[in-house]
This record gives sequence, C-alpha cells and structure tokens, in this order.
Amino acid sequence: MTQVDVLAIAAHPDDIELICGGTLIGAHALGRATGILDLAAGELASRGTPELRAKEAAKAAKVMGVAVRENLGFPDGGIQNTPETRAKVAVVIRRLQPKIVITHSLHGRHPDHPIVAQLVRDACFVAGLKKVEPRVPPHRPLKVLHALSFREDNLKPTFVVDISEAFEKKLEAIACYESQFVETVQAGEVYPNGEPLHELIRHHAAHYGSLIRCRYGEPFYTTETMRVEDVTSLEVSTF
Repeated sequence: MTQVDVLAIAAHPDDIELICGGTLIGAHALGRATGILDLAAGELASRGTPELRAKEAAKAAKVMGVAVRENLGFPDGGIQNTPETRAKVAVVIRRLQPKIVITHSLHGRHPDHPIVAQLVRDACFVAGLKKVEPRVPPHRPLKVLHALSFREDNLKPTFVVDISEAFEKKLEAIACYESQFVETVQAGEVYPNGEPLHELIRHHAAHYGSLIRCRYGEPFYTTETMRVEDVTSLEVSTF
C-alpha cells in the first residue's frame, strides 16, 4: 500500500503544479514520498477536456516524481464542504497517511479554492475520528499548510520554501498542461500583466525567494505558531 510523507490536495488538476509544485519536487529530491489528490476533473474549463487534462496531470506527476496521484471526481465549480465530501477526502488521507498536507490559501479568486482549503482542514480532523468511515484505520496529519503563491491578501507567509533548485522542473511540470497554458497570460490565481505565463510565475517565485534571500521560493501559511528551540539557528538576515 502506497504511503506518502507529503500530500497536496487541490481543487483542479494543474492547481498543485502552480501553487506548490516546487515544494513537492524539492521534497522528492530529499527522499520524501509525495502525492497529489485532485478533487475535480476540471470539466468547466474553457480549454481542453477532462480526459486530456487527466493525461496532462499524469505526465506532470511523473515530472515532479510524485508516488501517487488520484482524482475524486467532485463537481468542478460546485465543490462543497459537507460530511460526505469530508469523509471521502478523509478516507484518502487515512490510506496514504501523510505527515504534511498542503492545500489552497484560505482566500482565492476561484470559488472552489477557499472552499477546498477549509474542506481539507476539516477532512484532516475527521480523518482522526474512529467512527467516521471505520473501515479504514484513523490517521490525522501533523500539519496543514496553506499555499499562498500568487495571493496578495493580508496574510503574511509563515515561512517560504527555497525552490531555487526545483524551479525549472516546476515550469516543466506546468508546461505539461498544453491544453490549459499554451500562449496564455494568466492561470488560476495568477493575474495577467501582459507577459507569458511562465514569466509571470518566474517573477512571483523570485519575489517570494527574495523574502528569504534566495533566487526562487514558494510561500506558505499555518494557522498555528511555529516553534523554535535555538534562536541562533534562525536563518535570513534582518539587514
């Protein structure tokens, strides 16, 4: 049975590549098992088809080195946070037993994104309740991380992951979605400025990287305060 260290859960195929693809690639390079759970097939997308998007998602998964990628087939544009959807997501979490779960920002332009963010938080809690779907042993992840990539809300990142070594492969994974992104100037939470999409992504990643004094980064938010035991081990210069 496949188990993963890090499980990224998002609304649509291509969301994960955009918001935290570099982090998954970096985790894989460190020897961590990674997985992706897409909740909808993207049937409302203006471009492509769900069948083509599924093939592109599988190709991108290989580029990123993820051990497993699944899709629950929830309705695109109509994902809801209900006891039924929480239980379905919880079963996958129990089966894959991740320590870390990554999902959307609690804010977002697409209506599915913030709903999925809260759905995932709730599902992670439900996954630890024995009487919910008792046929699968309970498992509750240690942490839920909200990816803030491309969001400029009032939340400051709790931390930024250095994806400098993984960035070009992140772009390669995004480029697998030819039906969605060829000759486009925006995507998901990425607002346009007239430049090609890959350049927009590069600018954003460089901005996040500058926050931790590296070339490229991906930002994350946690609702809980992070712990430090040795203040002399803190990185990133104040000046």
